[in-house]
Amino acid sequence: MSITSTMVRTNFKLGDDKRDAGLATPENVIRYDDIAYGPDRKWQILDVYRPKTEAGKCLPVIVNVHGGGWVYGTKETYQFYCMSLAKRGFAVVNFTYRLAPEFKFPASLEDTNTVFSWVLSHAEEYGFDTAHVFAVGDSAGAHILGLYACICTNPAYAAEYDFRVPEEFVPKAIALNCGVYRINLREKGLTANLMKDLLPGKGKPEEIRKIDVLDHITEAFPPVLYMTCSDDFLKSAAPQLGEKLAEKGVPNVFKYYGDEQNKLAHVFHCDMRLPEAAQCNDEECAYFREFC
Repeated sequence: MSITSTMVRTNFKLGDDKRDAGLATPENVIRYDDIAYGPDRKWQILDVYRPKTEAGKCLPVIVNVHGGGWVYGTKETYQFYCMSLAKRGFAVVNFTYRLAPEFKFPASLEDTNTVFSWVLSHAEEYGFDTAHVFAVGDSAGAHILGLYACICTNPAYAAEYDFRVPEEFVPKAIALNCGVYRINLREKGLTANLMKDLLPGKGKPEEIRKIDVLDHITEAFPPVLYMTCSDDFLKSAAPQLGEKLAEKGVPNVFKYYGDEQNKLAHVFHCDMRLPEAAQCNDEECAYFREFC
């Protein structure tokens, strides 16, 4: 493992542990934990969260694709964020996927696809409305979700992978938060360094092309809400995405949070103590409800 990935795992965990210290499962959420969606019981596990007030009801679904630089993160890291979405009236699927460098690209994409297949095949058991399946992803998770949405809507791109998405499946709408969508190895920094651990060829030109979300967006890409914030170190990626969505005529909404007087950091929406996080998550769930 590279020094960069070791640093990400150490520092990100310290920050996430501090962020979530003292939080507990909300009384109005029921959770189903540690469900296997694949054969690897360490990596391929998920939780389902539902509001207790909607017991027995079929609910629209939000699948969360967590961030962490492709090398860090688990469902536990995102449990409180995901339960906050469940409180807003959704069944939420929060999963762990195989990380680099232990597992190279496209392992995370394969696992994401397996989770969506699991959702469709377990609808009756967990009360999933499979006509209204949404997804959220942040940071590297937004990149993974963006690629997956491309695979669902771009047959030529989908043919580059060995796995197949469920027949005719496309998320109803998605939210991409503080994401990265195009990797430029000439821009030295954290993201470029992580490619050495993520990609089998450590960033060969063909690999960089393959993981470029913007290059594979078509007119069929699902409606998307995307956001960034004042102190997001990836905020320059948002206008690139917006330009491509406009070019292809994809319905989209852009949100920007914070300013010079109220600075908000990368993936601030996962901090349950921030009023701005509540605002962001309210707005994203309201966006999804427009498609229900």
